[in-house]
Amino acid sequence: MSKLRFDVVQDAFKKKAAAVDTPDKKTSEYFGELVFNREKMRKYLDDTTFKALVSCIDNGEPLDHKTADSVAAGMKQWAMEHGVTHTTHWFQPLTEGTAEKHDSFMEYDGKGGMIETFDGKALVQQEPDASSFPSGGIRATFEARGYTAWDPTSPVFIQDDTLCIPTVFISYTGEALDYKTPLKKALKAVSDAAVPICRLFDPKVRKVWSYLGWEQEYFLVDEDLYAARPDLMLTGRTLMGHASSKNQQLDDHYFGAIPSRVAAFMRDIEIAGYKLGIPLKTRHNEVAPNQFELAPIYGETNLSNDQNQQMMNVMNTIARRHGFVVLFHEKPFNGINGSGKHNNWSLGTDTGTLLLAPGKDAMGNLQFVTFFVNVLAAVQKHNDLLKASIASATNAHRLGANEAPPAIVSAFLGRTMTAVLRKLLEVPSDTPIEIAGKRGKSVGLVEIPEIFIDNTDRNRTSPFAFTGNRFEFRAVGSSANCAGAMTTLNAAVAEQLILFKADVDKAMAAGKPMNIAVMDTLKPIIRSIIDVVCFEGNGYTDEWKAEASRRGLDVETSVPEMFRAFTTPKAISLFTSLGVYTEKELYARNEVKWETYTKKVQIEARVIGRMALNHIIPAALAYQTKLLQNISLMKEVYGDGYAAMAGVSMGFVKRISELVGQLREQVDAMVDARRAANKIDDEYLKAKAYHEIAESLFALRRSIDKLEEIVDNDMWPLPKYRELLFIN
Repeated sequence: MSKLRFDVVQDAFKKKAAAVDTPDKKTSEYFGELVFNREKMRKYLDDTTFKALVSCIDNGEPLDHKTADSVAAGMKQWAMEHGVTHTTHWFQPLTEGTAEKHDSFMEYDGKGGMIETFDGKALVQQEPDASSFPSGGIRATFEARGYTAWDPTSPVFIQDDTLCIPTVFISYTGEALDYKTPLKKALKAVSDAAVPICRLFDPKVRKVWSYLGWEQEYFLVDEDLYAARPDLMLTGRTLMGHASSKNQQLDDHYFGAIPSRVAAFMRDIEIAGYKLGIPLKTRHNEVAPNQFELAPIYGETNLSNDQNQQMMNVMNTIARRHGFVVLFHEKPFNGINGSGKHNNWSLGTDTGTLLLAPGKDAMGNLQFVTFFVNVLAAVQKHNDLLKASIASATNAHRLGANEAPPAIVSAFLGRTMTAVLRKLLEVPSDTPIEIAGKRGKSVGLVEIPEIFIDNTDRNRTSPFAFTGNRFEFRAVGSSANCAGAMTTLNAAVAEQLILFKADVDKAMAAGKPMNIAVMDTLKPIIRSIIDVVCFEGNGYTDEWKAEASRRGLDVETSVPEMFRAFTTPKAISLFTSLGVYTEKELYARNEVKWETYTKKVQIEARVIGRMALNHIIPAALAYQTKLLQNISLMKEVYGDGYAAMAGVSMGFVKRISELVGQLREQVDAMVDARRAANKIDDEYLKAKAYHEIAESLFALRRSIDKLEEIVDNDMWPLPKYRELLFIN
């Protein structure tokens, strides 16, 4: 390691982190203290206002202006007691991040002074600039008006000195410009579709909730080393870098002892998360060096997604206090595992029944199988769309790389549930579905093992795996907003449930008892999915890719092509029939996706090209000059006999010349390809051209990494993997 980089690392180790204030009390005693939850509502709102707000949250009842003013007054009182001076509508535009515009409470009092004010109008609606966010052509530069509107189902929270109000974001003409709006529509759609089926089993059901449990993987790097890597700073990943001699091959980092500096960072983000009411549960080392994970307890999908966005912001802020930078990029380092954000998803009723877990009796188990099979049918029908929902320029580096699910959406059931489904096809439709061990007599029953969660293995290569009482959508990327995948999944399931209920109703109208009508409707679905979307094997193999294509599953690997799944007649019918997206919104979002893909690859191409010319080639030529000087001195000392002694140096000189020449040619070719792509007006065609450019960057990387192996370590201008990947 060069002295400069050694000093950088030492400075990072010596930094004193400005830790979050550690409360002198139990976690349960300060949990949610920065959230305007129901406990705060009871304290700061009068009884009438409290009941109206709860009814709005639970039942979707509208709030009148007077009630909104009362809610705002209570929020302001609570917020000012915590030192809040500003408020913001906190929303999630199509940038994968969050946005906020802060306004102070201050207004003229009409008497020459100032007063703090906050009313229902400021709470419920604001008007940010809609033309400065991605809109896919819905908003032109001269059409700036857009609206943010309060989402009462996601609690208001305090961030520093600001009261943050979760909101939706729509254009002046009503189209959604964010992730939250379509997510909420999809959640309503799946509830509306599931409730009539649930009432076949329990007439008391009034609502079905979608649940999300995200697992956030991330990398940490020292802040000063990060600042010495232009590629990390500008793209979020290393565009070059030879593998460290030791990385993850010994499997010694996964679940290992957490480094003390990282443990301090984790403790601070947990404290911050608990104050925001985020029920963080798990923390651990991940597989790759410097890779870690945190995960909360399950929550309602809309709220859980908001909490993930909050935590990503918190992690970025607190990491800097500890001398770290958080990397959410799906593949920041070549040759080691990348990062995902596994979305554990399930459905449950307002009566407390988990619909993807076995029931307490035969009818409960029939209900479980009903939802289980219909989810699989939805995944099969829309496997291309689900893949498109998690596709991005960054996630493309991770999927299929022997560390994450392949770019083929299949479902893993485990041997137990696969056997259950096959047996259901063989027995009469009135055969009870019982849990083994619950009855002494089991002849003729379709049995589900009692210890159910432990009876389903885990398949790391499956993008959509059943894990006992939920499905784990493993393909979602670390940097992604979960709402994209959750909107698509919930909408697909809603559509399938509607179709299923219609067929059951026909069977019952023909005189069949409910349980037989349900099973007779399920059996054809089981036959259609069991040997198509269900796959138990290794998803990394070439054999599976060929088999998946034969089965009719989507095997496309080009991200720009994947996005086209959103505008097929099948997808348009799905989303418009449920009211989740309009056709205009679908086409607009694809424009955003293509444009974003192009820009990310374009930035990477510019960065690697300039680093090659301004960092790598000069360092290589400087070392080559040093070698030539060494050869010249040998000739001066040894005369004609120098050649034999300088053979090694001459070999390096020639190899450097070859690699530098090769690298220069690759950069020139890449620049020419960029110039040609930049002339394309159509966003889809431009993204396709940039997909080819993205593939070409690997060749530049190989040339640079070979030079890294040759050039004097003290002369290499960038921190290397062995320095970036190990925190002490």
